[in-house]
Amino acid sequence: MTDAGLRAKLISRRVLWEGDVGSFGLDEIVLPSGERTTLALFKHRGASAVVPFLDAENVVLLRQFRHAAGGEIWEVPAGKLDLGEDPLHCAARELEEETGYCAGRVVRTGSVLTTPGFTDERIHLFCAYDLVPGRPAPEAHEVLRTEVLPLARALAMIESGEICDGKTIAALFLAARGGARRE
Repeated sequence: MTDAGLRAKLISRRVLWEGDVGSFGLDEIVLPSGERTTLALFKHRGASAVVPFLDAENVVLLRQFRHAAGGEIWEVPAGKLDLGEDPLHCAARELEEETGYCAGRVVRTGSVLTTPGFTDERIHLFCAYDLVPGRPAPEAHEVLRTEVLPLARALAMIESGEICDGKTIAALFLAARGGARRE
């Protein structure tokens, strides 16, 4: 949550680039301190990420190629919101596209700001239960494979540094804390 009492006043925004993931630009603002400054900001419509529980102990994770990360990393299924899309719908859609599983139940566990120093991206976090297997349909640019792991093993992989993706760490920790109990 943000503190509603501290806000900047936007003077102007100059968009330098716009694409399907958002827009990058320079915002001229007045800070809460009264100082005037220009900050680079990537505007993003948001995303959803989901921890799929195959059963009470096991989760489905992805090994996904990420160019920016320099190779393959461990992740939970996730993706950006379509324009006007409900975050819960996005989580269920991404789960099915990336793993093939359809969820009987999807429960919200929280949200994270990914890198608030330069983007407004918020990822909504969920757990999915009562999974029914199906056929994955990843997008052409997605190179991924699914793996089933005990949740306890996934948490140990965070501690060892094998899992280093921020949304995945937050989603797994919230899932482990019982933010959406498996009943």
